[in-house]
Amino acid sequence: MARPLVEPRLVVASHNPGKVAEIADLLAGHAIAVVAAGDLDLAEPDETETSFAANALLKARAAAEAANLPALADDSGLVVPALDGAPGIRSARWAGPERDFGRAMAELERRLQAACPDGVLAPAHFTCVLALAWPDGHGETFTGTVHGRLTFPPRGDRGFGYDPVFIPDGHGITFGEMDPARKHAISHRALAFAELTAACLPAHGDRARA
Repeated sequence: MARPLVEPRLVVASHNPGKVAEIADLLAGHAIAVVAAGDLDLAEPDETETSFAANALLKARAAAEAANLPALADDSGLVVPALDGAPGIRSARWAGPERDFGRAMAELERRLQAACPDGVLAPAHFTCVLALAWPDGHGETFTGTVHGRLTFPPRGDRGFGYDPVFIPDGHGITFGEMDPARKHAISHRALAFAELTAACLPAHGDRARA
């Protein structure tokens, strides 16, 4: 059985403003005060693991220990079968230290064009693992995946990361063109968060509805 989150304050273990904002939006209504790792000057640990789940746990545990608070970390990425799963867990690293996702999307298009003639129409999926950790080292993980296809050139200036080149199945626009509320309802992060909520946040949800 998953451990319930009963503490009123939570660290979001990310220095990515877009990701912090999206997670904060998902937590709205759960009577939890959210603080970003960057606001606490917490160092970002090296992501040395080989899976989304392991990297998410590494980041959550590091933040929980440093802040002495529960911490929520996300490790997510774009998986493209035509590129043998790349960029995958290296999705953020393709953007470099400047987090230049324009460069990352250009590199993605270049590799797809080299790998297959119809690369710009390649199937792809986003995977997100949310890890919730406590200062005592306990951790829980929750996974969400959304399937779709890639399109180039990038479209839309909403969202972040690879959102402007990803069209989710059943839709005709990219995550970068989509209203944030609409994206939050179907995204990989929203699906992982729904699992986390069901397992660890029922008490907060009950208080929010009261």
